[in-house]
Amino acid sequence: MSHAAVDGFVERNRLWARLGAAVANHPEPLSTPIAVVDLDAFDANADDLARRAGGKPVRVASKSLRVPALVARALAHDGFSGVLAYTVAEALHLHGSGISDDVVVAYPSVDHGALARLTSSEAAAAAITLMVDDVAHLDAVDVARPSPGVVVRLAVDVDAGLRLGSQHVGPKRSPLYDAAAVTALAREVVSRPGFALVGAMTYEGQVAGVPDDVPGQRTKSLLVRRLKQASVSQLEVRRREVVDALAGLADLEFWNGGGSGSVESTVADPVVTEVAAGSGLLVPGLFDHYQSFSPRPAAFFGLRVSRKPSPALATVHGGGLIASGPVGDDRAPIPWAPPGLHLTGLEGAGEVQTPLTGHPAAMLAIGELVWFRHAKSGELFEHVNDVHLVRGDRILETVPSYRGLGHAW
Repeated sequence: MSHAAVDGFVERNRLWARLGAAVANHPEPLSTPIAVVDLDAFDANADDLARRAGGKPVRVASKSLRVPALVARALAHDGFSGVLAYTVAEALHLHGSGISDDVVVAYPSVDHGALARLTSSEAAAAAITLMVDDVAHLDAVDVARPSPGVVVRLAVDVDAGLRLGSQHVGPKRSPLYDAAAVTALAREVVSRPGFALVGAMTYEGQVAGVPDDVPGQRTKSLLVRRLKQASVSQLEVRRREVVDALAGLADLEFWNGGGSGSVESTVADPVVTEVAAGSGLLVPGLFDHYQSFSPRPAAFFGLRVSRKPSPALATVHGGGLIASGPVGDDRAPIPWAPPGLHLTGLEGAGEVQTPLTGHPAAMLAIGELVWFRHAKSGELFEHVNDVHLVRGDRILETVPSYRGLGHAW
């Protein structure tokens, strides 16, 4: 085992000890799953994202946090400005609660009720920018709004996928791919009363969200890095073409791009004025193997050993917190601390129980905690009402998740 691997095991054993102590030191018993965020790791990750952004502002991607206190904490760091939300209702909450007066909704909305609330408030409409990629999205706003008197801020979502012949590599986000398509929609926006085109977005998920330095997958990782390089080059050309085409139609305030895994390449494009990031603050399992940054996991959930079916097995209660996306082993939670535990191939992460193998399983007693990492970032907090903020071996504060506030955005 390499020195780095040994150091990693030592650090994970220390994590197991101090998170267990933090729970034990808490004045009230905590029910599982126990969701915690290590504030030292969170703050270090925030500082690293700001450093990687090279002076361009980092907009907090709230879907990767889903905890108001963590969104506010990120915004308090130098280099962070504004929120990239995922629904209009969430954006209204973030503005109304005072967390941010600069919220961009990353996805088009057809939520009639939320759009009606937005267009009924000049203050909210001035603080929130909606994303569009189709004339139908403008129609949805017009149907919902009580009157055209409140101007709605809009940004266009330009597809950032890589095209290789007939193949499209990347998220299938938007029908707007080239300058002509973007310009056609922009003309419609500026011709309609009650709308202002203020921004654009390109999310290169095939760069930002795909690991490119996976142990044991050297050939695949090399291919991924080459595809990323091709995508960055192609996208830089298309961004410039779109900006030039829009020059006579709209004076854009911002161009948002990228994500935690592509900060450096995104901010290197002079067209981009800001970069989005969220998962890089908590570093879930899917963000472990990138060349661009070293992961510092900050979010964990704890489950207690509830039975010992054999001397070599330890079974925890619950555990089936499976991430969204294509079905595969990489969507399962990772048994993290103590190190050396593994899910079983037959049962995996279970709805009610999760058996674990590996050398620490023999030493775990009924009632002891095992700490897991979720595969994706904010999705962990859809499973809990309370999130415990930890420093060292103490829980400093317990804060609500979106779910804990009673919201299901």
